Amino acid sequence: MMESAALATIISFILLVTGIAGMILPGLPGALLIWLGIVAYGFLNPNVHWSITFFLMEGLLALMTYVVDYLATIWGVAKFKGTKAGAIGAVLGMTFVFIMGPFGLIIGPFIGAVTGELVAGGEMQQALTSGFGTFVGFLVATFVRLLLCGIMISWFVAKVIASIPQHSLPF
Repeated sequence: MMESAALATIISFILLVTGIAGMILPGLPGALLIWLGIVAYGFLNPNVHWSITFFLMEGLLALMTYVVDYLATIWGVAKFKGTKAGAIGAVLGMTFVFIMGPFGLIIGPFIGAVTGELVAGGEMQQALTSGFGTFVGFLVATFVRLLLCGIMISWFVAKVIASIPQHSLPF
Protein backbone atom coordinates (compact mmCIF):
# COMPACT_ATOMS: atom_id res chain seq x y z
CA MET A 1 0.00 0.00 0.00
CA MET A 2 2.78 2.42 0.84
CA GLU A 3 4.37 1.90 -2.58
CA SER A 4 1.26 3.00 -4.47
CA ALA A 5 0.85 6.05 -2.20
CA ALA A 6 4.47 7.02 -2.86
CA LEU A 7 4.02 6.49 -6.61
CA ALA A 8 0.87 8.64 -6.54
CA THR A 9 2.79 11.38 -4.75
CA ILE A 10 5.68 11.28 -7.24
CA ILE A 11 3.42 11.31 -10.31
CA SER A 12 1.30 14.08 -8.82
CA PHE A 13 4.35 16.15 -7.92
CA ILE A 14 5.82 15.88 -11.43
CA LEU A 15 2.50 16.87 -13.03
CA LEU A 16 1.98 19.77 -10.60
CA VAL A 17 5.49 21.19 -11.11
CA THR A 18 5.19 20.86 -14.89
CA GLY A 19 1.75 22.49 -14.71
CA ILE A 20 3.08 25.40 -12.67
CA ALA A 21 5.79 25.91 -15.30
CA GLY A 22 3.06 25.82 -17.94
CA MET A 23 1.25 28.67 -16.24
CA ILE A 24 4.19 30.91 -17.08
CA LEU A 25 5.56 29.29 -20.24
CA PRO A 26 3.15 29.52 -23.16
CA GLY A 27 2.54 26.25 -24.96
CA LEU A 28 2.38 23.94 -21.93
CA PRO A 29 -1.18 23.19 -20.80
CA GLY A 30 -0.51 24.33 -17.23
CA ALA A 31 -3.95 24.11 -15.65
CA LEU A 32 -4.65 20.77 -17.33
CA LEU A 33 -1.40 19.31 -15.98
CA ILE A 34 -2.14 20.63 -12.49
CA TRP A 35 -5.62 19.09 -12.62
CA LEU A 36 -4.19 15.78 -13.88
CA GLY A 37 -1.71 15.83 -10.99
CA ILE A 38 -4.56 16.29 -8.53
CA VAL A 39 -6.62 13.54 -10.17
CA ALA A 40 -3.60 11.20 -10.30
CA TYR A 41 -2.98 11.67 -6.58
CA GLY A 42 -6.62 11.15 -5.72
CA PHE A 43 -7.14 8.03 -7.81
CA LEU A 44 -3.71 6.36 -7.45
CA ASN A 45 -3.34 6.82 -3.71
CA PRO A 46 -5.32 4.11 -1.93
CA ASN A 47 -5.43 6.19 1.26
CA VAL A 48 -7.40 9.01 -0.38
CA HIS A 49 -11.20 8.96 -0.48
CA TRP A 50 -12.24 12.32 -1.87
CA SER A 51 -15.60 13.07 -3.46
CA ILE A 52 -16.04 13.30 -7.20
CA THR A 53 -17.35 16.83 -6.57
CA PHE A 54 -13.86 17.92 -5.49
CA PHE A 55 -12.32 16.65 -8.73
CA LEU A 56 -15.10 18.22 -10.82
CA MET A 57 -14.69 21.59 -9.08
CA GLU A 58 -10.94 21.46 -9.62
CA GLY A 59 -11.60 20.63 -13.28
CA LEU A 60 -13.95 23.60 -13.53
CA LEU A 61 -11.24 25.89 -12.16
CA ALA A 62 -8.82 24.46 -14.74
CA LEU A 63 -11.34 25.02 -17.53
CA MET A 64 -11.83 28.60 -16.36
CA THR A 65 -8.13 29.31 -16.96
CA TYR A 66 -8.62 28.59 -20.68
CA VAL A 67 -11.79 30.66 -20.92
CA VAL A 68 -9.90 33.54 -19.28
CA ASP A 69 -7.38 33.54 -22.15
CA TYR A 70 -10.07 34.30 -24.70
CA LEU A 71 -12.02 36.73 -22.56
CA ALA A 72 -8.92 38.69 -21.52
CA THR A 73 -7.80 38.97 -25.14
CA ILE A 74 -11.20 40.35 -26.16
CA TRP A 75 -11.20 42.63 -23.11
CA GLY A 76 -7.73 43.95 -24.00
CA VAL A 77 -8.82 44.84 -27.52
CA ALA A 78 -11.98 46.54 -26.24
CA LYS A 79 -10.12 48.39 -23.48
CA PHE A 80 -7.86 49.94 -26.11
CA LYS A 81 -10.86 50.97 -28.21
CA GLY A 82 -10.58 48.17 -30.74
CA THR A 83 -13.53 47.06 -32.84
CA LYS A 84 -15.36 43.77 -33.06
CA ALA A 85 -13.23 42.97 -36.12
CA GLY A 86 -10.09 43.49 -34.03
CA ALA A 87 -11.40 41.23 -31.28
CA ILE A 88 -12.32 38.49 -33.76
CA GLY A 89 -8.91 38.84 -35.39
CA ALA A 90 -7.21 38.59 -31.99
CA VAL A 91 -9.07 35.40 -31.06
CA LEU A 92 -8.32 33.88 -34.48
CA GLY A 93 -4.71 34.97 -34.02
CA MET A 94 -4.50 32.77 -30.92
CA THR A 95 -4.23 29.82 -33.32
CA PHE A 96 -0.73 31.05 -34.21
CA VAL A 97 0.45 28.98 -31.26
CA PHE A 98 0.09 25.95 -33.53
CA ILE A 99 2.28 27.54 -36.22
CA MET A 100 4.81 29.55 -34.22
CA GLY A 101 4.88 27.60 -30.98
CA PRO A 102 4.66 29.35 -27.62
CA PHE A 103 5.71 32.70 -29.10
CA GLY A 104 2.61 32.53 -31.31
CA LEU A 105 0.39 32.84 -28.24
CA ILE A 106 1.74 36.35 -27.69
CA ILE A 107 2.33 37.58 -31.26
CA GLY A 108 -0.64 35.81 -32.88
CA PRO A 109 -3.40 37.81 -31.17
CA PHE A 110 -1.46 41.02 -31.85
CA ILE A 111 -1.20 40.23 -35.58
CA GLY A 112 -4.83 39.10 -35.64
CA ALA A 113 -6.12 42.27 -33.97
CA VAL A 114 -4.09 44.55 -36.22
CA THR A 115 -5.18 42.63 -39.32
CA GLY A 116 -8.82 42.63 -38.22
CA GLU A 117 -8.78 46.38 -37.61
CA LEU A 118 -7.13 47.11 -40.97
CA VAL A 119 -9.45 44.80 -42.92
CA ALA A 120 -12.42 46.57 -41.32
CA GLY A 121 -11.05 49.87 -42.64
CA GLY A 122 -9.40 51.16 -39.50
CA GLU A 123 -6.34 53.41 -39.33
CA MET A 124 -2.88 51.91 -38.71
CA GLN A 125 -2.42 53.79 -35.40
CA GLN A 126 -5.70 52.46 -34.00
CA ALA A 127 -4.92 48.97 -35.30
CA LEU A 128 -1.57 48.99 -33.48
CA THR A 129 -3.23 50.30 -30.32
CA SER A 130 -5.80 47.50 -30.53
CA GLY A 131 -2.97 45.02 -31.04
CA PHE A 132 -1.23 46.37 -27.94
CA GLY A 133 -4.46 45.69 -26.07
CA THR A 134 -4.02 41.98 -26.79
CA PHE A 135 -0.68 42.08 -24.98
CA VAL A 136 -2.31 43.77 -21.99
CA GLY A 137 -5.03 41.11 -22.13
CA PHE A 138 -2.33 38.42 -22.18
CA LEU A 139 -0.76 39.87 -19.02
CA VAL A 140 -4.15 40.07 -17.28
CA ALA A 141 -4.94 36.48 -18.34
CA THR A 142 -1.58 35.29 -17.02
CA PHE A 143 -2.28 36.89 -13.64
CA VAL A 144 -5.80 35.41 -13.43
CA ARG A 145 -4.55 31.96 -14.54
CA LEU A 146 -1.89 32.06 -11.82
CA LEU A 147 -4.53 33.06 -9.28
CA LEU A 148 -6.90 30.25 -10.33
CA CYS A 149 -4.13 27.66 -10.31
CA GLY A 150 -2.99 28.94 -6.93
CA ILE A 151 -6.52 28.26 -5.66
CA MET A 152 -6.45 24.79 -7.23
CA ILE A 153 -3.12 23.90 -5.64
CA SER A 154 -3.99 25.42 -2.26
CA TRP A 155 -7.25 23.49 -2.11
CA PHE A 156 -5.42 20.30 -3.10
CA VAL A 157 -2.70 20.79 -0.46
CA ALA A 158 -5.36 21.49 2.18
CA LYS A 159 -7.14 18.23 1.23
CA VAL A 160 -3.85 16.30 1.38
CA ILE A 161 -3.02 17.70 4.82
CA ALA A 162 -6.54 17.04 6.09
CA SER A 163 -6.35 13.42 4.90
CA ILE A 164 -3.13 12.63 6.82
CA PRO A 165 -3.99 10.48 9.82
CA GLN A 166 -3.20 12.30 13.08
CA HIS A 167 -1.23 9.39 14.50
CA SER A 168 1.27 9.45 11.61
CA LEU A 169 2.48 12.99 12.24
CA PRO A 170 5.79 13.21 14.13
CA PHE A 171 4.70 16.28 16.14
